[in-house]
Amino acid sequence: MSFTVAIVGRPNVGKSTFFNRLVEERKAIVQDTPGVTRDRQYGESEWAGKWFNVIDTGGFVPESQDIFEREIRKQVLIAVEEASAIIFMVDVTAGITALDDSMAQIMRRSAKPVFLVVNKVDNSQRQLDATEFYSMGFENVFFLSSISGSGTGELLDALTDLIPQTEEKEEESLPKIAIIGQPNVGKSSLLNALVGTERTIVSDIAGTTRDTIHTRYQLFNKDFILIDTAGIRRKSKVDEDLEFYSVIRAIKAVDEADVCLLLIDAQKGITQQDLNIFSLASKKGKGIVLLVNKWDLVEKATNTARDAEKELKERLAPFTDVPIIFISVTEKTRIFKVIEVALEVYENRLRKIATSKLNDIMLKAIESYHPPVVRGNQVKIKYITQLPTVVPSFAFFSNYPDDIKTPYRNYLENQLRANFKFSGVPIRVFFRKK
Repeated sequence: MSFTVAIVGRPNVGKSTFFNRLVEERKAIVQDTPGVTRDRQYGESEWAGKWFNVIDTGGFVPESQDIFEREIRKQVLIAVEEASAIIFMVDVTAGITALDDSMAQIMRRSAKPVFLVVNKVDNSQRQLDATEFYSMGFENVFFLSSISGSGTGELLDALTDLIPQTEEKEEESLPKIAIIGQPNVGKSSLLNALVGTERTIVSDIAGTTRDTIHTRYQLFNKDFILIDTAGIRRKSKVDEDLEFYSVIRAIKAVDEADVCLLLIDAQKGITQQDLNIFSLASKKGKGIVLLVNKWDLVEKATNTARDAEKELKERLAPFTDVPIIFISVTEKTRIFKVIEVALEVYENRLRKIATSKLNDIMLKAIESYHPPVVRGNQVKIKYITQLPTVVPSFAFFSNYPDDIKTPYRNYLENQLRANFKFSGVPIRVFFRKK
């Protein structure tokens, strides 16, 4: 189940600093200038054994105050509608501003849990000043300091209380394949082309969340669930910020899926936003197939596809062992190959290697290229085993596990990929003390 928390608030109240604290990496750009967070940032956070998605909504600063308010309002409306819970951040040093007030009105109309977070409360005087925010009438009010982290524990306790304990029961053991990508790349058209109009052989399963549509596919001896994020009713009330919608929806679809079909536009090539979605799916350990749609509109020479594939893999590095299929949804070119490959990737993700076979092959690879000597220590790897996890993960037992660096880790991952079929699947490699 995907639980998504959006951080909203006017610019410069400390949203990005707080976001970085939650995802434990300096991912959002933090500067003392309002409007620095132009792209929405998203990541994963864990507290008390529960995981949730975090989205940092930014505002940007155009010339006019009106546009400024309208843009922020638009993002807040989307966040309120799409997220599971909202952190509404204000700044104790500024007091309650008119913009805070107008945001608060939107929050009060929402049925979602709202946590009013008064930031920059880092001394007793500010603790006193912060009490004025109780007048805004929110039930959940927290005082904290994003920079020092004081007060964040209480907020996270309250937040994670809303997340149900994950139950491992799987009502459907069918493969779940999500169609993800930016708006207007052809996600809905791909779904329609795959399931066709023969609705008799397609049964709709109520989506686990309101905003992903699950369709059972039972054709040509194949049986799986397609998760589509595109076929959602248009929101007439919100002047849509499509990119923001697509990000939240992609996160939810990725959470539910085993394999993600990432659609990109052949004419535009792979954009930074596509790479963000790719890395999101990879971090969450999902299988990935890259689909280059609208290939019929690209002018071809002898090696166009080969050159395009080479260029794409350079952009996807270091995770390049990903199937790339050039398709045209409108012409129905290679769209059934998409299903074949997606199901192969699903099988690859489930692959378990016998320990004896793993050691047989990998110890030879280690023998032919030893780990580098570190501080005069000869690093030895004696034994390898696959861990019982959803994402293919391998533990290498060594006398100096902490001394094995990234280049050698990459070598081992490449050897695993070369010897066993893991195409399209992220692999995790761990080093443990023998």
